[in-house]
Amino acid sequence: MWLATRVVLNCIFGALALLSLILLLWQWIAALRFPLHRRSVDAPNRSSALRPGVSLLKPLKDADAHTETCLRSWLTQDFGGPVQVLFGVADANDAACGVVKKLLAEFPQADAQLVICPEPLGTNAKVSTLIKLERFAKHELICVSDADVRVPEDFLTEAVRPLSSGAPAPGPAASDHAGSEAGAPAALVNCFYRMANPTSPAMQCEAVAINADFWSQVLQSCSLKPMAFALGAVMLTRRTELAGIGGFTAIKDCLADDYQLGNRIAKRGGRIEICPVVVECWDAPMGWAAVWRHQLRWARTVRVCQPAPYFFSILGNPTFWPALWVATTFEPLALAFLGAMLAARLVVTADLQRRLANSGKNPTTDFWLAPVKDLMQVAVWAGAFAGSTIEWRGRRMKLRPDGTLSNV
Repeated sequence: MWLATRVVLNCIFGALALLSLILLLWQWIAALRFPLHRRSVDAPNRSSALRPGVSLLKPLKDADAHTETCLRSWLTQDFGGPVQVLFGVADANDAACGVVKKLLAEFPQADAQLVICPEPLGTNAKVSTLIKLERFAKHELICVSDADVRVPEDFLTEAVRPLSSGAPAPGPAASDHAGSEAGAPAALVNCFYRMANPTSPAMQCEAVAINADFWSQVLQSCSLKPMAFALGAVMLTRRTELAGIGGFTAIKDCLADDYQLGNRIAKRGGRIEICPVVVECWDAPMGWAAVWRHQLRWARTVRVCQPAPYFFSILGNPTFWPALWVATTFEPLALAFLGAMLAARLVVTADLQRRLANSGKNPTTDFWLAPVKDLMQVAVWAGAFAGSTIEWRGRRMKLRPDGTLSNV
């Protein structure tokens, strides 16, 4: 009886371990094919070219040591068209106001202003601010960016291109992400982002999730079907696209406002494009408890937005299944596979992090935490199904099955 059970366990967990290896390699190949960091061929002439106007909507709350640098990067864009920057805060006493006022004095020629948005218009405070900022926007192209995002000076030039010309992102892999006929302008452009300052072991563990796994898994998904969601670090779209989905008001109670924005535009037939330029996210220091809360909120958000894909995402955990195979069978083959899998996981993680950081041959320093992240991810995955309460900027909120929020 025990022999038969052992054979069954060997077959089941061996197959699952092999599947996780296949999914890891597929994820890696998808990332290798994407033209990350590539610029368009006409980029050197961008300043002389006529560019459409862009209104940047920048919701802010609080400030840290990196806020000023991140916001300044938007005021120093090398862009041939007009750029309007709208900084929005809910409270005139918010620490971010001081940073913004300092920058407005430093760049008096910039078309920029601070907008106080005290009245909540929905459960999602960020979207509430966006609704008010859009009323001040002058231009057809609308850019939304998180407060902690720092961009290179040519970002707007590269990100606007698919919206205005209809050309996909540069490179042979761009066609894999097209959702409509060639030549049709993109309806929304977003980009990958990396955690730029993982200053603690907990943040380094989360950096594996963001700087190695997240962007490559997005590309893995896009190799199956056109992108039908948006990544929220930076998103560019047109007013007409926003109006077509009911504006920001339509998503004012949604937790995953970036996902909902992209998904609703895609459902109307709009193509979502990934700009090859990578932006940086500079986070305040976090310990293990803060990282756990962040990962759990993220997991419950994805679980609500894409229940079936999230449920099956556990199959791609490259450490858990080989480790479970060893723990249940103690087979030499399982142990050998676990060793090989850990080696493959570390190599792939280091390469993906290096590519996202565009660091050439310089090695990354936290790739060794990938197995720790994988095992932590099992607990996060289970926790995503164990409740619907999330913590967001100090607020406890209830996540409804339709992705909307209610206050707790």
